[in-house]
Amino acid sequence: MRLLHTMLRVGDLQRSIDFYTRILGMKVLRQSENTEYKYTLAFVGYSDESENSVLELTYNWGVDKYDLGSAYGHIALEVDDAAAACNRIREAGGKVSREAGPVKGGTTVIAFVEDPDWYKVELIEKHS
Repeated sequence: MRLLHTMLRVGDLQRSIDFYTRILGMKVLRQSENTEYKYTLAFVGYSDESENSVLELTYNWGVDKYDLGSAYGHIALEVDDAAAACNRIREAGGKVSREAGPVKGGTTVIAFVEDPDWYKVELIEKHS
């Protein structure tokens, strides 16, 4: 078995695609519409779905926001330099919600950013 994708419901598909591609550097891998059930899917990631897990962005037509609930945590991405990634994300218009620094009680450097629908994305600095 392997993890294929994680699905996020988004309120504005183009806004979310812009965030994940322009700000986080992913690529749109495929996109499809289902007119009968009124939704559009966009799969984004850093490489082909046959090689890595990806994100499925689901836009349900006419729904512009969701209550995230208290069970959802975050998506985690490995970065070479968390502080530099925060600066790039901020300069590109992204929201940094926790600056780069050691995780509480540890030494791993992390940061958090938020996507346009307030989903949290953790940036974990690669150990050298």
